[in-house]
Parts: sequence; C-alpha cells; structure tokens
Amino acid sequence: MKISFIVLSYNRCDALLAVLRALSAQCGPPHEVLIADDGSNPDQLTRLMQDCPAFNCPVLHVWHPDTGFTAARARNLAASQATGDYLVFLDGDCVPGPSFVVQHSRLAQRQCFVNGSRVLLSETLSTQVCSGKIDLPSRSFSFWLLARVRGDCNKILHLFVWPWQLFRVKEGFEWRGIRSCNLGVWRGDFIAVNGFDEVFEGWGHEDADLVLRLSHFGVKRKNGFMATEVFHLWHRENQRGQESRNKSRVIQRLSTHLIRAEKGLTELDPAAPVKTSYLH
Repeated sequence: MKISFIVLSYNRCDALLAVLRALSAQCGPPHEVLIADDGSNPDQLTRLMQDCPAFNCPVLHVWHPDTGFTAARARNLAASQATGDYLVFLDGDCVPGPSFVVQHSRLAQRQCFVNGSRVLLSETLSTQVCSGKIDLPSRSFSFWLLARVRGDCNKILHLFVWPWQLFRVKEGFEWRGIRSCNLGVWRGDFIAVNGFDEVFEGWGHEDADLVLRLSHFGVKRKNGFMATEVFHLWHRENQRGQESRNKSRVIQRLSTHLIRAEKGLTELDPAAPVKTSYLH
C-alpha cells in the first residue's frame, strides 16, 4: 500500500523542517510526501529547499498564493497531485512519533478513516524542537516522564501502544476529537466525497465537515489513540473570526445526507496560479 503524506504548512519553516526530519527517518518507498503550502513567503521556500532533510521517497511542494486561511484548498491541491492508495493528512506543526508511518499502515482499513491523536507541547519544548536541539522521536521514556512533570507535554499515552483493533471503530458521526492535523483516509473515499469543502474559509471545522460527509458515505471512524500520536508544537492561537459561521454550516449539514463537497476537488481551477516543485 502506497501512502501519500500531505503536510499543511504556512510561514513556519522551522516547524515544518522538524516534521520533515521525523518523517524522513521512517518514510521510504513506495510512499511519498506532499507539502500543502497555503501561500508561504518566498523566503520560506528558499530555506525549505536548502535545509530539507534527505528522503528515500519523493517530496513534492505544492504552493498557491496567500489569500488568507484556506487550508481546505491547500490540502485539496496537494491531494490532487497525490498518487498513493491512502492519504494521511498532517499539519506542519505536528511532529510524527517514531512509528507513525508503521502505525498508520497497520490501522488502515477499508470503509474506515483513522482519526489520529496528538500530544500538546509547551512553548519552551517547542522552541527547542524547532531549533533542532531536541529530536522528539528519539526521546526516552524518562525524558517524557520528566516533561510531563514539568508541564512540557499534556500527556504521555504515546509511550504505550494499544496493539489491538478492539474499541477503535465507531459508527456514526461524532464531533469530539476530530483533527485534520492527523487523519488517514483512503484516496478513493476522499475523491468520492469531493475532498475538503473550500466554502470553509478561516480557521475551524472543515475537518468536521469532511468527517460528516465521509460518515454519510458509509465510512466509519477508527480511532488511532496510543498508536499514531503526533507532537503538536506550541503556537499562538489562530484568529477564529470565521469559526462560528463554519460551525453553523456543519450543524446545518447534520440533518442532511450531503456527501460531496460543494466546492472541492472537481472544482479546482486548472488555470489557477499553483506552483509545484520536487524537493527530492
């Protein structure tokens, strides 16, 4: 099974490089990595090209102009370039754990999507990670215990792996815990629901809408707790001026049977100013 890892990024190259370093250690053939760039400045791409770690698989950078927070469009553009059987969406400030690729491969199941989990990191620890002083995937059990005591992380469940499928699959839509910063879905299912809906602009709930439409399509939720954890680097809270409108749109769709996005993959304009370049 070929997996396309789609990493959303915007003007935070230091965090993105930390994510790519962790992926490069575990991501080889037949997989691929695509960076869904939501309009970062040119200097960010310059640094990325200079400092991108060596990979044993293709790394494609997909950029479109900055028109505000348009994560849905950035992800759709990258997904439209993906060639994998399975897509794993990851945010550019979420560093994957040491067995991230293996665990997503293990949990992938037909008629299911995998909802991954995350560990929140403090500003202090995040700064050390972004500067390259700390390599998170290689940290020991004692390091994480001490980090929890110090308040540098909010939990240590990632130290334990739940090896069974029991209690993972849930039927029906459940809003709680949905995170597109760590989400795996079969490309065929993603295409069937027409991807993310780009009518969701600004921060919030485009991931809940995707999951709701997948549920309408018959795709079940499979929780990736104690297996697929990522380490979420600290950042200031995003502006949430559109959150209430986005949330209201999802609530309205709860009582419908909507499957396909109104403005998704099939509505992408082939003439739009999109730049793609291989880093490896």
